[in-house]
Amino acid sequence: MLLAGGASSRFGGLPKGLAVVEEMRIADRILAALRGATDRQIVVSNDPAADDWFPKLRVVEDEIAGLGPLAGIETALRAAKGASVIVVAWDMPFVTTPLLRGMRALGEIGAAAVVPVHGDPPIAEALCAFYSHDALGACSALLAEGERRAGALWEVLPSAMSIPQRVLVDHGDPAKLFLSVDTPEQLDAIGGEMPRR
Repeated sequence: MLLAGGASSRFGGLPKGLAVVEEMRIADRILAALRGATDRQIVVSNDPAADDWFPKLRVVEDEIAGLGPLAGIETALRAAKGASVIVVAWDMPFVTTPLLRGMRALGEIGAAAVVPVHGDPPIAEALCAFYSHDALGACSALLAEGERRAGALWEVLPSAMSIPQRVLVDHGDPAKLFLSVDTPEQLDAIGGEMPRR
């Protein structure tokens, strides 16, 4: 599942997942990684232009827009109709298929969630993670309580697993693997560019 959300306010409203890095849209780079690790790909987006951005993919919207990344995970789990999901935020250009396959393999042995954790202090990458369909109830309950953080779901699931930094480094530098392009300056730093309007 590609989570194509966020207001992109720091990009002047331009959708940051459509930025081009190494001659490919960030969103397409992530979809390529997902294709190597998942059986089907769905886009979660509330933007009315999303069908045009991804004409060959199913696009689903949150039931209530504006509830943040946790709602995007809930939408992904509902759209999966009983299957587990791998979600990746659409501004992470360097996520790899082997990493996603590893998360899926761990999840399929019984974890409710598999979340990479790296850095000091530790950062849990809840928007690049595996979630079992069993996580849907907890996700909906958190939203009903007013929670919006994606990381809150991983924190409450009793059978959640983390992938520690010592394992993640086999896939590359975690600082690059999980780089989230949040500002034009970060995009410039990796040689990317926004598409012309």
